Amino acid sequence: MSHSFVTKILRGASAAAILLLSACAATDLEGTGQPLAFSDIKGWGSDEAVRALPVFLGECRYLGRLPADAGLGADSGRGTHVGDWLPACRAAAALPTGDAPAARQFFETWFQPVLTAGQALFTGYYEPEIRGSLSRGGVYQTPVYGVPDDLVRTRATDGRMVTGRWQGSQFMPYWTRAQIDAGALAGRNLELLWVADPADLFFLQIQGSGRVRLPSGQVVRLGFGAKNGQEYVPLGRVLVRQGEMDADAVSMQSIRAWLTAHPDQARTVMEDNPNYVFFTVLDHVYADQGAPGALGVPLTPGRSAAVDRRSIPLASPVWVETTLPGPAGSSWQRLVFAQDTGTDIQGPARADLFMGWGPDAEQTAGAMQQRGRTITFVPRPVVVMEPASMGAAPTAKIVGIAGEP
Repeated sequence: MSHSFVTKILRGASAAAILLLSACAATDLEGTGQPLAFSDIKGWGSDEAVRALPVFLGECRYLGRLPADAGLGADSGRGTHVGDWLPACRAAAALPTGDAPAARQFFETWFQPVLTAGQALFTGYYEPEIRGSLSRGGVYQTPVYGVPDDLVRTRATDGRMVTGRWQGSQFMPYWTRAQIDAGALAGRNLELLWVADPADLFFLQIQGSGRVRLPSGQVVRLGFGAKNGQEYVPLGRVLVRQGEMDADAVSMQSIRAWLTAHPDQARTVMEDNPNYVFFTVLDHVYADQGAPGALGVPLTPGRSAAVDRRSIPLASPVWVETTLPGPAGSSWQRLVFAQDTGTDIQGPARADLFMGWGPDAEQTAGAMQQRGRTITFVPRPVVVMEPASMGAAPTAKIVGIAGEP
């Protein structure tokens, strides 16, 4: 790292503390995994860091509104709290717009690549567009529910977070998909919209957000509101268990085709997954942005990913090395950001890649079942040079959360 770069990004630092970083020295990774050099990352030189930088800056604008000690996931290590990211955020904000070399040097300076999973499984998700109506009538008979006011998330006596409802003085599991389909929430004025196909709602719930096109042509954006706390059971697993599909044939497209071909069995099969998602209407999201993910920032096609936050903290840059589905199996190597979570995304070797919206995104996401490698970019430790006392040399101190420089 050049000293001129350090000077540029730290312009305005106080005389009492000078913030320094070591871009080359080994760092204490606190058990987060095997440290790698940027030269070990396949494709790092070809991905455009300057395109990834605005996504990081978008995260920073959100993180800057949170307390520095707010948790982002995982139990320990750097990057688990908002304050761990603030020094890098300030440095990124000082970079000249569109400067590709500076963007690449920024990531190489402020982050340590750490091998997260050498054999990861990548799936894809997208934002579907379905037909719907603001009122019930004609083909529009399936309700899209907002969050019920009796849905409660609380901590159990053993410390686990649980979701349910109070029935008198007794805490009960919340209604299952089958119970909701049978009318458990009817008559409570919870309907946001009505859609034409129950399978459309099912896949909308799996994706967690979507776009509903009304007969007038207007599009209503829906985002994740809450879930009922019931177990998530993948429909592909159900169909394989029932002998309706081979395991290697499972994809979103094949499941959808089976439901269409078996309308008399579709509801029963979908109800084998008791998990149910409630939505909220998004009033302030631009058409060219994805819905907000678990981090609270709008998802970016090809740059956002859902992870298990117990393994990879939210906001983390994550390098992905995999291929896209299809006969060609084209290489897909780029920096994405941990901005979302998913019920079925568990452990460090799983990630769900946000592909955007539209037919191409649907096709790619639905077929995505690819192997590859994930590398998490961990914030480097911050070294603060404290001023020397009378007759003593300056001292260096590594801090996990740096104060304002």
